[in-house]
Amino acid sequence: MWWTYALLSAVFAALTAILAKVGIKGVNSDLATAIRTVVILVVAWGIVLARDSATDFYSLTPRNWLFLVLSGMATGLSWIFYFKALQLGKVSQVAPVDKLSVAIAIVLSVLFLGETLTLKVALGAALIIGVRWC
Repeated sequence: MWWTYALLSAVFAALTAILAKVGIKGVNSDLATAIRTVVILVVAWGIVLARDSATDFYSLTPRNWLFLVLSGMATGLSWIFYFKALQLGKVSQVAPVDKLSVAIAIVLSVLFLGETLTLKVALGAALIIGVRWC
């Protein structure tokens, strides 16, 4: 089931690049990021409320809060830089570099989460990095 969600994530990430490139034409990239963030905020809370998941809010630990806040900050910075890059470059140039995040995430998961780097995963990361620079 995770595969389906991961594939949907990739499809919507691709759509994000195309839609954002059209949407930021003649607009400050920081303002565009802020607008996008408000839309995401409304959609995300709508899903939480529709699924009646808001009660889980009270079970969050200080550690959950810390890392969710840090993750949110990293996401915000990623989006700000992504929109600026899209404004200055072509989607066909920006998107592949942005997707290096996959290889970086693999390395960080090994270093900080203790995940095992299998040959299959290492080759996949190498292919991602290699294809980006061909």
